[in-house]
Amino acid sequence: MNLFYILRNSSHSNLSYTILNVKSSTEKSARRRTGGRQSKRERRRQGKAFGNSSPYIQRHVGRIGLLDDAGLSLIEKNADRILDQIGMDFRDDPETLDIFSQAGCRVSGERVRFEPGFCREVIQNSAPQQFTQYARNPARSVKIGGKNSLFCPSFGSPFVHDMDRGRRYSTCEDFENLTRLHYMLDSVHHSGGVVCEPVDLPVSERHLFMAKTHLKLSDKPFMGAVTARERAADTVEMVRIVFGEKFVNENCCLYSVVNTNAPLVLDATMLEALKVYAKANQAVVVSPFVLGGAMSPVSVAATLAQVLAEVLAGLCLIQLIRPGAPAVFGTFFSPISLQSGATTFGTPEGMQFQMCARSLADRLGVPLHSVGALTASKVPDAQAAYESATQLIGSFMAGTHFIIHATGCLESLLTVGYEKVIMDADRCAMLAAFADKVDLSDEAQAWDAFEEVEPGHHFLEAGHTQRNFETAFFQSSVADNKSFEQWQAEGSSWQHERANETWKKMLNEYQPPPIESDIAEALDEFVLRRLKEIRTQQRGIQ
Repeated sequence: MNLFYILRNSSHSNLSYTILNVKSSTEKSARRRTGGRQSKRERRRQGKAFGNSSPYIQRHVGRIGLLDDAGLSLIEKNADRILDQIGMDFRDDPETLDIFSQAGCRVSGERVRFEPGFCREVIQNSAPQQFTQYARNPARSVKIGGKNSLFCPSFGSPFVHDMDRGRRYSTCEDFENLTRLHYMLDSVHHSGGVVCEPVDLPVSERHLFMAKTHLKLSDKPFMGAVTARERAADTVEMVRIVFGEKFVNENCCLYSVVNTNAPLVLDATMLEALKVYAKANQAVVVSPFVLGGAMSPVSVAATLAQVLAEVLAGLCLIQLIRPGAPAVFGTFFSPISLQSGATTFGTPEGMQFQMCARSLADRLGVPLHSVGALTASKVPDAQAAYESATQLIGSFMAGTHFIIHATGCLESLLTVGYEKVIMDADRCAMLAAFADKVDLSDEAQAWDAFEEVEPGHHFLEAGHTQRNFETAFFQSSVADNKSFEQWQAEGSSWQHERANETWKKMLNEYQPPPIESDIAEALDEFVLRRLKEIRTQQRGIQ
């Protein structure tokens, strides 16, 4: 309707009548065939949203890099200097210190120092530039690296938010609901990991519930637990049940993120998880968690050098443990407000950092993992929209391969919002469409339309327009493009209200992906056995 409203005073005197007439005749025809264009469009959107997704984005757009070779070489030289002269602490893990010592590194207490170029050489000798993470549904498997990108949900929030109940602690029900939504959303390619913390379960048992939920309520790839060695080991055993031990030994079925304690520390908890996954040939991301100004110096250049140093040391360890195991350059960088100490998102420094990080990852020869739609806003408002969009677009245009926190983040990752998930997923879909190749087929060139339409006339009644009416141009699932009058007549809804309706409708229509009964039973039996063992052990400790 807004198109008709905008063009009604056009120089084409009959254009308004023609558009309305075309709309009317097309709708009547569509109603006779399928029950109306609106229902057809709704079915098409649902078909895309409810499980017919592309497994990942094959990029046909370039990326933005900010530093030339001289600048990147300077950052690399500074990272080597940090590792050589200052070193990195690997705490409470004698096995890791022994691995480095046997490789010829200089170990003093828990501090390890590396000769310039050593880590890079180890990584480049064996780490893959690109790898496939296999999903339970083979059609959902993702390629990480190369000219590919994918979007993954937010991670780790202890709270959830929706417009009906507000902010509250997240539960098992929320975890299941968010897993269902991300399974159904076309533009989200990965099931994620801790999409929210199920705080109604003991910490020692959560990983079993979360892994089983990802494996049964979705068939997309997912992330492994990293909060303890035994939890990582349990996750590996669960994917072995699904894929088979031999397949898991030879292929990546889990993707897990290990965070450094910046500056320049890896602790025992993260190291134990890293070793479990590396030994099992599963992908490990080494991702320094850096709040600029507090955990790194107050400049992009210095922070890049520090982050690269931490990543080099971590990825080197992975390759020393198991040469060829998938290893990923991870980043999480957010400047803080030096006035208040609060985290800030959607900043120019954050975008600069991401674009330089991709160039450094390319030169190292590994994929890049970074963050997406982050915001400090507490609700899905304008602040959430512009901070999230800036951060997400910056990461995407940097060419990031794996974009985590792409959907749902509120309150600096303390909260995941139901409406925010839907709104962010719509933005992800827009970026995926942007990255697609330009169609140069005969149909796209539309020569018959030029032959049909006289100069000075319009294309609305052209045969080419009618043939492509339903699929031409990207259509947002939550944006409103109607005239003011129509928007008002339909209830004057805000975007978060439309998103609220969308996620409820999706959950109501959710259908779980099929899973073989013997695999489902084996997963249930494993979880029950491990729960019994964990509870027995805890009673013994008490």
